[in-house]
Amino acid sequence: MGRLRAARARVEARRSLPREVYVLGLVAFCVAVGFGVLVPVLPVFARSFGVGNAEVGAVISAFALMRLISSPFCGWLIKVLGERIIMATGIFIVAISSALAGVSRSYVQLLVLRGVGGIGSAMFTVSAFTLLLTSVVAGVRGRAAGFFQGGFLIGGITGPAVGGALAAISLTAPFFFYAGTLVVAGTAGLVLLRHRSAKPEGETAESAVPFRAALRDARYQAACFSNLAQGWTSFGVRSSLIPVLVVELLHRPASWTGIAFAIAAVAQTITVAPAGHFTDTVGRRPAMILGSTVAAVSIMAVPFAPNIWLLIVVLSVYGVASAFLGTAPAAAVGDAAGSRAGSAVAVFSMCSDIGAIIGPLVAGLLADVLSYPAAFGVGAALMLLAAALSWRMPRRQVAPSKGNMGDSGDMHESASVE
Repeated sequence: MGRLRAARARVEARRSLPREVYVLGLVAFCVAVGFGVLVPVLPVFARSFGVGNAEVGAVISAFALMRLISSPFCGWLIKVLGERIIMATGIFIVAISSALAGVSRSYVQLLVLRGVGGIGSAMFTVSAFTLLLTSVVAGVRGRAAGFFQGGFLIGGITGPAVGGALAAISLTAPFFFYAGTLVVAGTAGLVLLRHRSAKPEGETAESAVPFRAALRDARYQAACFSNLAQGWTSFGVRSSLIPVLVVELLHRPASWTGIAFAIAAVAQTITVAPAGHFTDTVGRRPAMILGSTVAAVSIMAVPFAPNIWLLIVVLSVYGVASAFLGTAPAAAVGDAAGSRAGSAVAVFSMCSDIGAIIGPLVAGLLADVLSYPAAFGVGAALMLLAAALSWRMPRRQVAPSKGNMGDSGDMHESASVE
């Protein structure tokens, strides 16, 4: 009986999420709440300096562009200083720059400060995700990524509602609220992550995989392309074209866009936990194939929705697919990159940023020159290509080895057979 209890305890330890995951989920929630508070007022605040729509867009793009430029350096910084320090430093950089942006006296000051915030955001994103993936064993990476994603989603749903209330007080109040939530998040990370949890007894530490070896891994390639397609379609095409489609084609007030996105976000949030469980028990490969295929079909259906109600249904289906694409590719990166995933996570994050920057530009051009179906069709095609790349992944989890990756790696059963 004693041996049976000990064996059960070891199995339960392998299935349970370590303390780091819960702390990072809390940090993600605080960051997302603050960001959600700021989003509705940032364009209006930029316009208060008497600039045009192009300059307003530049303020938003500056944040994303600096994230993209600074991400490659984050892996090196993590190796030198560690994930916790870089994560907290990045959060505090965004906090300080956001507070200063709230007292900007000119458009140029606002633009520069948002760019500085993008650098801090890259530091936070890469270090937090690296810490998340390297704190858990392979068999629970999907659930861990799902919990982290859930923190962002719940915060993202809550933030805009709080932001609307704060905007009624002052256009600058959301900037200071955002800075405050970031200070809480950064402090929580510094204090609660001082000591790393030990991995379950009997689990061998994963080897640190050279980045070049990870690049040759079919799992990593599929994960990166899935993230690019998701950035292009979700953060780019969906966010830039659907608000226009709702007003011009469905003849509904702009407020209906917010309602549709909120319902889709709720659908995604509800699906995150099951998607993480599916990723860990059925496998990364089927989760990525399923998520990419459903995303392709649903995003292609958007311009053909005859009314707002069917559009909400289609967007909710896309939200469900996004839950799988937020968990499985992240888990695959952890599997491929091993115990030191900083550089691999940085490139993985950059893929989403590239899609989010280029996607709206290409989609807008296609919508103007050709049609809305053509614009959404490119996003659907990228998703189908992501599904095709996922087919190339090994059917069983492959443990990372020091020398090389892919088919020559050692097989293990800590995650499921696909």
